[in-house]
Amino acid sequence: MISHPSRHCTVELQALPSRIGQVRRIVSAQLRYWHMDSLIDRASLGVTELLSNVHRHAQPDKTCTVEMELLLDRLKVSVHDRDPRLPVVADAAPLATCGRGLAMVAAMSESWGAVPDGELGKVVWFTLPAPSQTAPAAWDRRPRLTTAEPAAPRFPEIALAEHTLDSQDTGLTPARSAVPG
Repeated sequence: MISHPSRHCTVELQALPSRIGQVRRIVSAQLRYWHMDSLIDRASLGVTELLSNVHRHAQPDKTCTVEMELLLDRLKVSVHDRDPRLPVVADAAPLATCGRGLAMVAAMSESWGAVPDGELGKVVWFTLPAPSQTAPAAWDRRPRLTTAEPAAPRFPEIALAEHTLDSQDTGLTPARSAVPG
């Protein structure tokens, strides 16, 4: 089941590898809808790691709920599963191929945590700072002229000269550009 009112999105699923990819795409689409494209990579990484932990460790089953909530100044992503055991950040060996998921979530997020949910399991969550609503979009970060500043010409004016085909010197010289080349 997927629900997504304007500032909230919830997805219920079985934490299977094929479903984790689908949830990443849902997270990306929802963040685009909320105009928070700059959070897509970190949110996708975080939700992938949390769902991978459910897939690897959760007992008695892999049923979980992913929730994204857009708060005033941050995005909160949480995963609720039915296993009451809280996760622990592991010290992975340098050549280990797993065991760094929670450490990555901690490193890329503003904050994170895990809380028991009674006999219903636990919730593991992380937050990301929301991009400033006043910051201009990347495509619109050009200097703006105020009314106090006169507009300077974009290119130096180039004098036009009249050229004649005959070889007599008319005193006119070809125009030169201030731009090299």
